[in-house]
Amino acid sequence: MSAIRSAANDHYRSLLRLGGSARERRRSGQTVIEGIHLIESYLDRYGELRNLFVPERALALAEHAALIARLGRPPTVLADPLFERASQVGHGNGPLAVIDVPVPELPAAIGSDAVYLDRIQDPGNLGTILRTCAAVGVTMVLLSPEATPAWSPKVMRAGMGAHFHLQIYEAVPVAVLRERARVQLLGLRADDAQCLYDADLLGPAIWLLGNEGAGLADELMALPQSRAVSIPHAGAVESLNVATAAAVALYEQLRQRRSAGQSTAARSEVV
Repeated sequence: MSAIRSAANDHYRSLLRLGGSARERRRSGQTVIEGIHLIESYLDRYGELRNLFVPERALALAEHAALIARLGRPPTVLADPLFERASQVGHGNGPLAVIDVPVPELPAAIGSDAVYLDRIQDPGNLGTILRTCAAVGVTMVLLSPEATPAWSPKVMRAGMGAHFHLQIYEAVPVAVLRERARVQLLGLRADDAQCLYDADLLGPAIWLLGNEGAGLADELMALPQSRAVSIPHAGAVESLNVATAAAVALYEQLRQRRSAGQSTAARSEVV
């Protein structure tokens, strides 16, 4: 197996650029994932890595040896100080993997449950929302062009493997949503809209979740299929964190359907 011990190595410098630059990830169509769990989850779904980087100190670990055996080819070994620089987890054993970012084709008509994320900026919020979507069986997630990239290393760490159970469509403008949505659009608002717990959530819907500070764009709520829904809360705060609001809404949807004896899976198939 090859080993890298110099920070001037071209492959190592490419790894650093990919992990630290959104522009480089967009240009190459690749990203970096870290940790046994994420890498195994990616392999289970997509089956191939571009490259695997393992720190010298971790070569003897049983879980790393099992992963290398599964790949059937040797990894690139990084000197421990180099791995520490490339890793985004303090004193972690990795490994790091370079992968191709999945780019699914958006269906011509969207007739199932989905979530549309309008200009969500915080990686932790985005990853948490993706994790909630996977947990409740809403497998279709659309991001506006201004949203934080879903496949950034920070978002993937927050998602804890949820990415590999979802169909994620990035850079979807409102115009495309207008043309392709065949179900109601439910915009979560902090105003005096219909109370979430009074809304009928038995039918398929696309949830609209807005920017952490600015909320939902007016053009989203102006779409003919849109209606506003709010989560009741005491007046001590103006609104809930967007990831928290997403969890409350999606689990209320799940609760209503379970009470009605509906299958959640039937609501999450892409049309």
